[in-house]
Amino acid sequence: MPRPPLLTRAGCAAATLIVTALATFAGASPAAAAATEAAEPGPVVVVGMTGLRWEDVGALTTPALWDLSRTGSVGTVAARSLNPFACPADGWLALSAGARAADLAAERYGDCRTLREPGADALVPGWADYVQSALEEDYDANLGVLGDAVAAGGVTATGIGAGAAIALADSGGRAVGVHQRRPFAVADLETAVRTALGTSALVVVDVGTVRDPGELTVDRVPSGLDADGDGQPDPGATPTLEPGESDDADLTAPDAVTEPTRSDQVRAVDARIAAVLDAVDRSGQDATVLVASLADSGTQPHLQLAAATGPSAVEGGAPFEQTLLESRSTRQPGYLMTTDLTPTILSALGIRDSAPEGVLVGSPVTTTAGPELASGRVAAMIDQDRHARAVRPLVGPFFTLLIAVNLVLYALVTLGLNGAVLANLSTGLNRVLPGRAGRAVARSLTSRPGVVLAGLRVAGVAVASIPVATFLANLTPWWRVQPPSYALTGLILAWIAVITGLALLPPWKSWLLGPVGVVAAVTAGVVAVDIGTGGRLQISALMGVQPLVGARFYGFNNQAFALFAAATLLLAVAVANSLVKRGRRARAVAVVAAIGIIATALDGLPGLGSDFGGPPALVPGFAVLGLLAAGVRLTWWRVLAVLSAGAAVVISFAVLDWLRPVDSRTHLGRFVQTVLDGGLVPVLTRKASQNVDILFGNPLTLLAIAGVALVVLVLGRPLRTLASAPDGGPFGWLSAGAPLTQLGTDAPMLRPGLTALAITLGIGFALNDSGVVIPAVGIAVVVPLLVAACAAWMLRVRPTR
Repeated sequence: MPRPPLLTRAGCAAATLIVTALATFAGASPAAAAATEAAEPGPVVVVGMTGLRWEDVGALTTPALWDLSRTGSVGTVAARSLNPFACPADGWLALSAGARAADLAAERYGDCRTLREPGADALVPGWADYVQSALEEDYDANLGVLGDAVAAGGVTATGIGAGAAIALADSGGRAVGVHQRRPFAVADLETAVRTALGTSALVVVDVGTVRDPGELTVDRVPSGLDADGDGQPDPGATPTLEPGESDDADLTAPDAVTEPTRSDQVRAVDARIAAVLDAVDRSGQDATVLVASLADSGTQPHLQLAAATGPSAVEGGAPFEQTLLESRSTRQPGYLMTTDLTPTILSALGIRDSAPEGVLVGSPVTTTAGPELASGRVAAMIDQDRHARAVRPLVGPFFTLLIAVNLVLYALVTLGLNGAVLANLSTGLNRVLPGRAGRAVARSLTSRPGVVLAGLRVAGVAVASIPVATFLANLTPWWRVQPPSYALTGLILAWIAVITGLALLPPWKSWLLGPVGVVAAVTAGVVAVDIGTGGRLQISALMGVQPLVGARFYGFNNQAFALFAAATLLLAVAVANSLVKRGRRARAVAVVAAIGIIATALDGLPGLGSDFGGPPALVPGFAVLGLLAAGVRLTWWRVLAVLSAGAAVVISFAVLDWLRPVDSRTHLGRFVQTVLDGGLVPVLTRKASQNVDILFGNPLTLLAIAGVALVVLVLGRPLRTLASAPDGGPFGWLSAGAPLTQLGTDAPMLRPGLTALAITLGIGFALNDSGVVIPAVGIAVVVPLLVAACAAWMLRVRPTR
């Protein structure tokens, strides 16, 4: 960007000092002096496209983007809309609404609408479809927020291209300010942008679309929603998606007869970007330029390209120069969301207050330190996308395997170690293998209970270590190895071995709940340290945050909360158990309270865990655990009191967050604003709908529920009968005749711990969207550790030789 000459800057500085001094001696207020000093914001240029990624950028193929990556700030955009992938219309609609929005679903999966320029009536083609889609979804997207705010703020604007018309459309679907068709020639585009900068404070340019092979955009026939042509869905109208000819063909930009290659499309987009940047440079204005790819290039989602140059969009912010981009929505270096761009534009123009409070879900884009070399910054952005894409196909198989391993462990304990089952199996073996060989095999099944119990303890600890091992695996860049699945599997197994070995070291192995406490401490410690230091490990982890989904990038997501809640409660149980057994109940209560307070604060405080549904679940769980550790009997009034305490804690966190500036709030504060704006019911409806959809629409969830139902309904009563048998029943060969009920005496905090876990995981399920994940993940840690504890107890009660 051009800079003023030295003498001019010195003169401006001197004039500012003189005006300030005169205002001070004249008794002017500090606010008046500040207003005098404030400079008018420069123009804002938004260069939008779709389907462009950093891996497309090269010094020879895309010289404009290559130069921009070296002088400006770079980042990636999570372009997820309401669907697994984002179409071009979805990205531009997100810019218009400042929230997730999408086009109506096409007749064929993967088809995306070809965007067309407005006609003579200035109405954006397909606007009624966009409005109808927003009405059908639960995200409360208000289309036209950007256009309405620009008009209300008195900002002059120019839009160039079909996507720009969507971005600058008002709520009625007509572009605000001046709209131009994008010139076909690059030189004409540069002239158009330079002319626009002479009259407009905001210029939005659609520089094109990059599509994957075989996934070109298609024309959409009129849906029939807007028969009267007012841009709004007609009452009672339903969309029709039959194939047909488009009435909105843009004859000024002829479609290609043959499908262009991806590299050809990228070069064409880069040439238009170069034209826009040249126009900005030649205008002589210090403009803030935002370059962002707003949608995917096909049905396979990617992190998209983002870059910026010029002055910061926020007052007092660092300029966009040789750094990484970030926002308070993600709080992760290099990661942005499409919904961050709208508040960035409004803040840069100085009209942030023109948008209704609570409608923008993003935060202004700022800068953060990154690699010193430009090549390192671009490589980091490519690495982020590679990491996200590498983990995506592995998540489903991992959860299937995790559930299968847990079910095998449950079956082994309930059936495989049942003395009656083993006796029948021995009888069958004697029949199949008569004689000495058959008797030897039969005796071997129950002849070494110590070995069986030791192996069972190792298995329980190892299975419980799987979740935290998936986080620790991200300490190593496994996604750079081919095939990445092998590298990730090896790292997870290595961390499982390390944690299992640590938990079974002599100092802990001799302590009844020692292995439980060690695994719980490692799990809780890893999650806590990660959250406290920015949440880097959970980004693109198997059980962590998935950037391509574009949900939460910081704090506790549902899976992290389930692990943390289960681990902290089990840690409190393990530590308090020995105190209660020695009669030191007061100290046990103090331990439970200390762990509970730390866990709740880390989970709920804005800027750390920022978890709305966590504190109402943690507080009752720890409160009940503390009461039971103190020997206090639970009553309905006490249960109601602890539930109320949990609600009070989360409300306090939310209100404190709401009192902060709008762009500094987390979703806790935004929820308070939503309630004040009367939007509580849609939020609760959306969360309930997501819970139901996941509960009944996810095969992994159904498998987990089936496994739990099998254990509880089919095996529950027989297991209770066997547990109370005076000689240990069919498990007496393992416990040397000691009844399983004796475990409750030797580990008095075990049953209270299970009660507290049931309360916390149950409330977490009820309060969180995707909440069924919480009990499922919690069970994956709790039950294997319970198995390990039972095996350790049986080893203790068996006579030593």
